[in-house]
Amino acid sequence: MTIHAIALIAPALLAVAALFAAVRPADAAAQTGRAAEIAILLAGLSGLAGLAVLLTAGPGSAGLLTAGLSVRIDALTVTMALLVCFVGWVVLRYSRTYLRGEPGHTRFTALICATIASVLLFVQSGGLLTLVASWIATSLFLHQLLVFYKDRVAASRAAYKKSFMARISDLSLVLAALLLATAFGTGDIATILSTAANSAAPAYVSAAAALLALAAILKSAQFPFHGWLTEVMETPTPVSALLHAGVINAGGFLLIRFADVLTVAPFVLAALVLVGGFTALIAGLVMLTQPAVKTSLAWSTVAQMGFMVLQCGFALFPLALLHIVAHSLYKAHAFLSSGTAVEAVTDARKPGPVAVPGPAAVALAFAVALSIFAVVAAIFGAGGKPPQMLALGAILIFGVAYLLAQGFADRAPMQLTRRTTLYALTASLSYFALQAGADAIWGPALPATPSPGTLEWLLMALALVSFGALAIAQSMFAHWATAPAIAGLRVHIANGLYANALTDRLLKTRSLRKFS
Repeated sequence: MTIHAIALIAPALLAVAALFAAVRPADAAAQTGRAAEIAILLAGLSGLAGLAVLLTAGPGSAGLLTAGLSVRIDALTVTMALLVCFVGWVVLRYSRTYLRGEPGHTRFTALICATIASVLLFVQSGGLLTLVASWIATSLFLHQLLVFYKDRVAASRAAYKKSFMARISDLSLVLAALLLATAFGTGDIATILSTAANSAAPAYVSAAAALLALAAILKSAQFPFHGWLTEVMETPTPVSALLHAGVINAGGFLLIRFADVLTVAPFVLAALVLVGGFTALIAGLVMLTQPAVKTSLAWSTVAQMGFMVLQCGFALFPLALLHIVAHSLYKAHAFLSSGTAVEAVTDARKPGPVAVPGPAAVALAFAVALSIFAVVAAIFGAGGKPPQMLALGAILIFGVAYLLAQGFADRAPMQLTRRTTLYALTASLSYFALQAGADAIWGPALPATPSPGTLEWLLMALALVSFGALAIAQSMFAHWATAPAIAGLRVHIANGLYANALTDRLLKTRSLRKFS
């Protein structure tokens, strides 16, 4: 056993905390809550110790490597372990107050700790068997959290749909693991990735890549398998925060972890671009029509996961991991402060007149935003950047162009014009600076973005046209929002184009009827 076995400490501490909470009586909620917090803080310290091991001894695995029972320390696992520990501590700390007086508080603490332990084991898995077992355990424990209030019908329906999707996802991952173990003759993930990157892989590795992508798509609630994520609003708020800021990222991490395998199958990457891009577009539209804060945040998560899958499809894996970290921190804060957000909106004064940009202002805004992006890209050496990265940056700048259009409207004050122009400059600088940082930290552990072929160029063009058209339509919303046809379209969009209703119809089994 090597020093890299230190990765086992964090999940072991949370597992012990879960067992302790499970055997304590209901009136020991305060005691179990403190024990859980101590466990997660110690787990965080062990994560820092893992970082020290990585810096001094380098990456490595510990355990029964060939059998697939092992843990690993590398740049990816250390990053995710520290992230999970931090978000987990915030959720546990919040739960102590949120669930105070609840009769099932100790059971809730046990389930939260067990879920975090499973996630920690998953992100630090060094072998296929460990990976699959922790993946399945995470789903099972999360299901119990989703039905924590067993008398809430909507929560039970959503949990059932989540369970159905999770079982398909589990089966896909199991089949992918079997194919990979057969193809490479080992259960050690590092060996599989190294071999896939440096030698010709068997043909059926592409099938394994497709199964990995399917498992990730189902886990990350991609369209049209997203309905359960938008319906779990009746679970306790800490569960929503843990789900949207942590567990939902498992699909993205799976794609990033097996990046070397995915690059063997370009058609799988293309499918991820199409699925992720379409999900991001649709979910982003639906999010804008939701009146409830938590529901809007749920659709935001679907959109963010779609964009993260899009990044993986473009083989921009360091940027996808950066997206996971940033989204986790933002979404945990958003859910845990959702009540404050409602109060702030309620107490806020109604806004005054808004300067509506015309076609000329919108055109100028997009031209200026893209020009600023091009200049910054040239400063950062655009010639040496992958075209996929530049295309992604252009998509992100479309969102800034929408804001810039407000500043270029005829009635806009000069202060607003200056501020929005500064936004465009800051966004461009931040994108390239963060990309350089992500490449420096995680790039050595992940495959380089391959040179695009004809298919990749077509997908980039499709993404640019789609997101650009949406940004322009949003900028011109005030001019066409009052059209009668738009009112009907808004209803359809608010209902998510009825994809979730179709899922309900397909899953109308006896198990689902009992929640009707």
